[in-house]
Amino acid sequence: METPPKMTFTVRARRVDAHGSTAQCKSAELVLDTDLAGRSDAFNPAELLLAALAACMLKGIERVTPILHFSLRGVEVRIHGVRQDVPPRMESIDYEILVDTDEDARRLELLHENVKKYGTVFNTVAPGTRLQGVLRRAT
Repeated sequence: METPPKMTFTVRARRVDAHGSTAQCKSAELVLDTDLAGRSDAFNPAELLLAALAACMLKGIERVTPILHFSLRGVEVRIHGVRQDVPPRMESIDYEILVDTDEDARRLELLHENVKKYGTVFNTVAPGTRLQGVLRRAT
């Protein structure tokens, strides 16, 4: 049996000036906060990591809802990270996934298990960080 080809990803980033940088992928571009003083109009590297984790969760939900025949009206992901100074790293990440749905509690747990089991970014971050959270019904 032939092994399917592995997915690959390419991002290019470049310094614009002392206040910021840009990253390009496909036909998309992001402004990056690489200013030592910080800037409010762009994601810094830690925020990009948290955004990537949120995007991973959302994409995972999009992937599995048709397979599980899971009906939802919307999803919101809230993530909070705590940075350790020495050595610099994310020491903990807590998340809350709010799903607007009429599905029962057992089905919500099934959705959460799929998010945790099949998320590329989730499974990359989890071994080196205390990563914990809940998936619950939006009120």
